[in-house]
Amino acid sequence: MPTTSIETTPIIYPCLSYRDADAAMDWLSRAFGFVKRASYPGPNGTVAHAEMSFASGVIMLGSPKPEKGWVSAKDLPAVNQSIYVVVDDPDSHYARAKAAGAEITIELKNEDYGSRGYSARDPEGNHWSFGTYRPGSDWK
Repeated sequence: MPTTSIETTPIIYPCLSYRDADAAMDWLSRAFGFVKRASYPGPNGTVAHAEMSFASGVIMLGSPKPEKGWVSAKDLPAVNQSIYVVVDDPDSHYARAKAAGAEITIELKNEDYGSRGYSARDPEGNHWSFGTYRPGSDWK
């Protein structure tokens, strides 16, 4: 059966809020290798909506919208989510993140389930994990 575009295009897009969305985009690019795809200004120097890509994955982000309950991770009492990104070379990705000043929360290591990866926190407190494990890769 041929694949359709819906099967080859991501259908889940994490959406993140940052107090300083422009600085976050610069940092995500420098530390983790994300590429800015779009950014639309909001009122008073905010970012209404932005998109960044990493390989075939895309995240959306913007300035907080408290009226919708969307705030920066810095404004939460605890972590409420984390983001996992598959990388082919976790060692070089780890080195890049560390060189850019990422706060490493779990050092680079091999896992019992076959993955190699690490975890880091971005400047506004979002937790990111990068590794070789591909969730659902054995699904039919």
